[in-house]
Amino acid sequence: MLSDQDSKPMYEKIFEILVQDIRNGKYRRGQRIPSEMELAEKYNVSRITSRKSLEMIASQGLIARKPGKGSFVVDATEQAPDDQASSYMPVRRTDEPVLGLIMTDFGESYGIDLLRGIESAAEQHGAFLLLRRSFGKPEREERAIREFTELGANGFIIFPGHGRYINTEILKLVINKIPLVLIDRYLKGVEAASISTDHAAAAREGAKHLLEWGHRRIGLLSPPPVDTSATEERMEGFVQAHAEQGVAIEKNYWLNDITSTLPGSFTKENIERDIDKIKNHLRQHPDMTAIFATEYNIALLAKAAIGQLGLTVPGDISVVCFDCPPSNPGSGYWFTHLLQQQEEMGRRAVETVLRLRMGEPVDMTVRLAAKLVQGESTAAANKK
Repeated sequence: MLSDQDSKPMYEKIFEILVQDIRNGKYRRGQRIPSEMELAEKYNVSRITSRKSLEMIASQGLIARKPGKGSFVVDATEQAPDDQASSYMPVRRTDEPVLGLIMTDFGESYGIDLLRGIESAAEQHGAFLLLRRSFGKPEREERAIREFTELGANGFIIFPGHGRYINTEILKLVINKIPLVLIDRYLKGVEAASISTDHAAAAREGAKHLLEWGHRRIGLLSPPPVDTSATEERMEGFVQAHAEQGVAIEKNYWLNDITSTLPGSFTKENIERDIDKIKNHLRQHPDMTAIFATEYNIALLAKAAIGQLGLTVPGDISVVCFDCPPSNPGSGYWFTHLLQQQEEMGRRAVETVLRLRMGEPVDMTVRLAAKLVQGESTAAANKK
C-alpha cells in the first residue's frame, strides 16, 4: 500500500516498491515486471508517472526495457545498501532525450490530435515527455520552462500563449541554444524552429469557398489579433481571398474582440457576453449572409447567436471555421471547416527537436496545408 501521508512523488514511491520486490526475489532474473499500463492502473497514476518509475529502475541496471515486449529483470543478485532506494535521486543519462512540452491548453476541437502526434512520435523515438498547460499565462509558461529544465529537459516543444509577449525563459532557451520548437505559431524576432499550419493559405481557401457561393457581405469573427500570429495570418488570408476575387473588404462587418475562447476565459458569463456581442453585431448588419470564424468555438458562439435571433445556419447565414471535432448523429454540429494536420504537426515537432539535439540541420519554418472540409453550415447566399 502507498501511504497518502508520504510526501514523496508517486513515481518514486512506485520505484521503491518495485526495487524492493526485485531485491526480495518476487521478480527473478529474466522475468517480466508490470508494464507502464499495468502500473498506471494499479496505482491510479498516469503512464508518464509509471514510465518514469521504470526508467529509474532501468538506470540502476536492474531491468532491461525491450520495446514492444516489456521490462525484464537483468540482475537482482547484487544487494545494494538498505537505504539505496529511499535515497535515490533521479539522474538521467545526458544522451537521453527528455522533452518539455508546454501548451496553452487542448480540447476536442484543437489540441488532442496534436498531443496524440507528439506522444506517438516521442514513444517511437524513445523520448521521455514532460507536459504542462500554461492556459495562456506567461508566468505559468515561464515557471514550466524553469521546472522542466531542473528535471533535466534537454529539448522543448512550446505552444506559446502570446505572439506579442515573449517570456524571458524562451529567450534564455534561444540564447543558450537549447533545442526549441514552437508549434502552431511563431514569435516575431525569435530565432527558433516553428511548425504550424499555413494559416493564411487556409483562411484564403475558406473565404474563397464563401465567395464562390455568392456571399459578398461576410463577417469575420476572431479574438484580438494582437495575441497570436495565427490569428493575424488568418485575417491576412481572408483579405487575400477577397482581393483575388475582386470583392471589396468591408471591415465594419468584422468583430475582432471575442474573448471567451481565450485560454482560461471559457466561462458561462464570458460566453453569454460574447453571444450577446455577436447578436448585436448581426442586428447592426442585417444584410450579412456569411460568417468566417477563426476558431471552432467562435463558430459555436455565432451559431448560438444566429439561433437566438430566430435565424438558421445555413439558410440565413453560412458559417466557415477552423477545425471541427467529429460529431455523432444527434450531437454536435458539422461545420464547413479548415482541417489542420495536427498529428503531423506533433510528429514533426518531435522529430525536429530531436534532430536539433543531434546538431543536424532542420527546416526552421514549416507550414502545413489545411484541407477544406464541406460540412452542413454553408450554402448559396440568401440575397437580403
